[in-house]
Amino acid sequence: MHREIKTIKFLDTFSVMEKTQKTVYLGMIGDIMHPGLINIINEGAKYGNVMIGLFTDKAIATHKRLPYLTYEQRKNVIENIRGVASIVPQDEWSYVPNLLKYKPDYIIHGDDWQYGPDKYIRDEVFKTMESLGGEVIEIPYTKGISASGLKQEIDSLGVTPQARLASLRRLITAKPIVRILESHNGLTGLIAEHTSVEVNGQHREFDGMWASSLTDSTSKGKPDIEAVDLTTRLHDLNDTLEVTTKPVIYDGDTGGKVEHFVFTVRTLERLGISAVIIEDKVGLKQNSLFGTDAVQTQDTIDGFCNKIKAGKNAQITRDFMIISRCESLIAGKPVDDALERCHAYVAAGADGVMIHSKNKSGDDIKEFCLRFREKDKHTPIVAVPTTYNQFTEEELASWGINIVIYANHMLRSAYPAMVKCAESILQNSRSLEASEQYCMPIKQILNLIPGTKKA
Repeated sequence: MHREIKTIKFLDTFSVMEKTQKTVYLGMIGDIMHPGLINIINEGAKYGNVMIGLFTDKAIATHKRLPYLTYEQRKNVIENIRGVASIVPQDEWSYVPNLLKYKPDYIIHGDDWQYGPDKYIRDEVFKTMESLGGEVIEIPYTKGISASGLKQEIDSLGVTPQARLASLRRLITAKPIVRILESHNGLTGLIAEHTSVEVNGQHREFDGMWASSLTDSTSKGKPDIEAVDLTTRLHDLNDTLEVTTKPVIYDGDTGGKVEHFVFTVRTLERLGISAVIIEDKVGLKQNSLFGTDAVQTQDTIDGFCNKIKAGKNAQITRDFMIISRCESLIAGKPVDDALERCHAYVAAGADGVMIHSKNKSGDDIKEFCLRFREKDKHTPIVAVPTTYNQFTEEELASWGINIVIYANHMLRSAYPAMVKCAESILQNSRSLEASEQYCMPIKQILNLIPGTKKA
């Protein structure tokens, strides 16, 4: 007989009959264990055998920051908690696929999902459990304990270099596309770290930062010709590392001489940088967006492969990534040349390929990606859609792209605003108009940086 769906607020242990024959489903991230989670496990055990639907990185990454612990680490912790009968992976943010697969008698959840962005998840669960003849158990949210609050406190303490370094590979595996924002100082690092929006009930934020040689040079008033040395760039990058936790991809330009590149790899790896991208050019660097208007001399395939091999032999961890940037399209060569080079770079040990173009149509990038994927299904592809910026991340992902880098937008947006502010002061012989139109309130600045004491 079909059972009527109902919400159960609380049930005494002794009033539950045949509990060992029933299954209670509990979805959980399980990254930070706290009394609220133990309480809900204990309550679930009163109704039957608790099956934990443990969210995988893939399920989490499209809605929240990746957990500190991997799936296997979280599983190892939770399976040793009293009251947990079994653990199954939950690969979707929605509970529906697992509910249909395992057909539990009950699903238990805190009542905090009755409002806010998770309300649609709750509605789905009720409809599904009704169709299965199951019941939804909602228990009062444990007040005074917030996993997100605990996570913020942990983030404020920083992150170890190894944890930061390893996070990029996890993101590539977990997400359809990894979203990277340029950062050239500690302030832009904080923007990349904390900026988030809600779009159609989905949480969006940047996954990491791009340490761009262009913006590093420009912010110092110097040309983008590798005039700023590694030591100077890393000194400034340290300001970002001190106030952020997300992975960093370092723009290594040409990588320099092979003998020097091995030391660059070791230095970046030691600092916890996740990846370095080096381009297959030689001679005095000219920015790629000049295209054929500037002399773009590519290295030989063998020469660049030797540099990749030397870098891979120098690294210590398996997590650090060396990504080869192909300049064939920039130099006016056909897609076939780019494909030949990139497949050779992967064979030499490159952990990913970055394909670059100044073509505004994006047709050459799309052709490259689709043809590259015909032969290589797994090597990550990085794109920098500065000129072909009409395409969405979803479209880029459909081509086979894994990482999108917004490579210079923080600096490009800051400069016009600062110029307008300076012009306004000159025009009006005072700062009133500039303050009202272009400046954030001074109190907001004081609260912007963590640790700033209130006056």
